[in-house]
Amino acid sequence: MARREGHPGIALTVIAACQLMVVLDATIVNIALPHIQEALKFSTTDLTWVVSAYTLTFGGLLLLGARAGDILGRRRVFMAGILLFTFASLLGGLAQEPWQLLAARALQGVGGAIASPTSLALITTTFPEGPERNRAFGVFAAVSAGGGAIGLLAGGMLTDWLDWRWVLFVNVPIGVLIASLAPLYINESERHPGRFDLTGALTSTVGMASLVYGFIRAAEDGWRDGLTLGSFGAAVVLLFAFVFTEVRAKEPITPLRMFADRNRWGTYVIMLSLAAAMFGMFFYIVLFVQNVLGYSAIKAGLAFLPVTAAIAVGAGLSQRLLPVLGPKPFMMGGSALVVIGLVWQTFIRPDSTYVGGVLGPMLVFGFGMGLNFVTATVTAVSGVAQHEAGAASGLLNAMQQVGGSLGLSILTTVFGSASTDEAKKQLPKFLADASPEQKAEFAKTHQLPAPWGHDVLAHGISTAFIPAAAMAVLAFLTAWLVLRVRKSDLDSLAGTAGPHLG
Repeated sequence: MARREGHPGIALTVIAACQLMVVLDATIVNIALPHIQEALKFSTTDLTWVVSAYTLTFGGLLLLGARAGDILGRRRVFMAGILLFTFASLLGGLAQEPWQLLAARALQGVGGAIASPTSLALITTTFPEGPERNRAFGVFAAVSAGGGAIGLLAGGMLTDWLDWRWVLFVNVPIGVLIASLAPLYINESERHPGRFDLTGALTSTVGMASLVYGFIRAAEDGWRDGLTLGSFGAAVVLLFAFVFTEVRAKEPITPLRMFADRNRWGTYVIMLSLAAAMFGMFFYIVLFVQNVLGYSAIKAGLAFLPVTAAIAVGAGLSQRLLPVLGPKPFMMGGSALVVIGLVWQTFIRPDSTYVGGVLGPMLVFGFGMGLNFVTATVTAVSGVAQHEAGAASGLLNAMQQVGGSLGLSILTTVFGSASTDEAKKQLPKFLADASPEQKAEFAKTHQLPAPWGHDVLAHGISTAFIPAAAMAVLAFLTAWLVLRVRKSDLDSLAGTAGPHLG
């Protein structure tokens, strides 16, 4: 199809704005979590669904979204994803009950899974090959990398200055503007015949959701609860059905041949493990700095900026030295630093300060994650045919989202058990020392107030970082024992890794 001429800057702005909106949505909502918890009366364990409802549908349907763009036309699918994401954001901002917000977050994930992979592919449709396209890819990668930091600040400002609902409402005018400009300035792509692997997409997404639900349910109701066991059973059946479907499908949503190469499946395991630890770290440290340290939402957002800077420094260093040293030193070294940062966070206590208890381990953690991000992306597409590079990197992104949801649910199970035990220890102290007003409030909410509640929260968080550190150890062992990629294997990737970043 003929390219639209004359306004490449506007076209790139529209595409980049979509990616920014999808990328920052996780962090912009994370900062508002304590306010959401208070307003809608979430328990701490159920609050994890505000994150997982989005990441599960986003990660589970990401490859289906990319396939839809190829089959139906990328601009058309891009607009549909943006409008769905925008509508879901409006519903989320209007939510009055926890289930309404969770349903909206899941719908946001569906919209993001449709729009995000298509936005990257639209660059090739809109910009001619050469310097112009390379610059567009550079802008896209920068937006992907910086979206998290922008979300931290924006989430803090919107929550403090307006209300937590505005972290969702802010997407509405942006989404409407993007959808309005897209048909005017973005080229439509040619359609390619193909099939939708709906069975594979649904069994994998619902299966992972059942697994996550099982862990979160166990945190509150125990491992012998009927729904807990039923959820795990359903997860086993659905995930088995997913593998069976993908083996037989002519055009599978997840090409299982991608796991045949040890470097690639090793990289997927590393990303899944590190994402599992990362999502949990952000979730629980947000609660700690606001609920224990007493930070406002804006101050909490600022408190997290150093970790995004550390990630950027680590990513820049690995990108510069990767051709010289190869990927293995970065993935081993980065994973080791993540382990150190998480072990350090197991020492968090109610009287921990930001500098001593939060900032130090976050910087170590962030630098280690930065060393892994670019390296994992490059390794995932090493040895893959050019036409399959998008599927390989897309699967890596899906692993990150699904791994984050699964890891957060596992950490929540440990958090729930540890905080329950600590609450039993703190209750006699509370009953002995609390004022009549505090006891009356406890009778209504069943939540221990400060300082007893701070002890409960801090103990649960520090204990939850133990399995997080174990997940990072798994990433380190995989990098050490599985990866065999050499520097020479990366030569064919010159100029191809960049477009798949983020």
